Amino acid sequence: MQAKAVAKSVRIAPRKVRLVADLIRGKEVGEAIAILRHTQRGASPDVEKVLNSAVANAEHNYEMEADNLVISEAFVDEGVTLKRFRPRAQGRASQINKRTSHITIVVSEKKEG
Repeated sequence: MQAKAVAKSVRIAPRKVRLVADLIRGKEVGEAIAILRHTQRGASPDVEKVLNSAVANAEHNYEMEADNLVISEAFVDEGVTLKRFRPRAQGRASQINKRTSHITIVVSEKKEG
């Protein structure tokens, strides 16, 4: 059984969030939360929020034990890009892309044995 949580259009670049998601992939939930609390990256609170939501979904919807959960999947997709312009010399403008992320975390029960 698997439980999933998704955060869409989080206002941080996917490249930055992937660094944090790579740290917790395959870990037990308690260990992953400890890693996220002590990681000094801006994306850590957002990833922790999604992880807590996935654990709550597992407990409430599928009646799984929180102690037996493992992060089976953690991936980050690119969301919509907000396009902004910055004034440059001689009347020109250059584009600034403000990227967003879709964070997905899937938790499942530990395999016995």
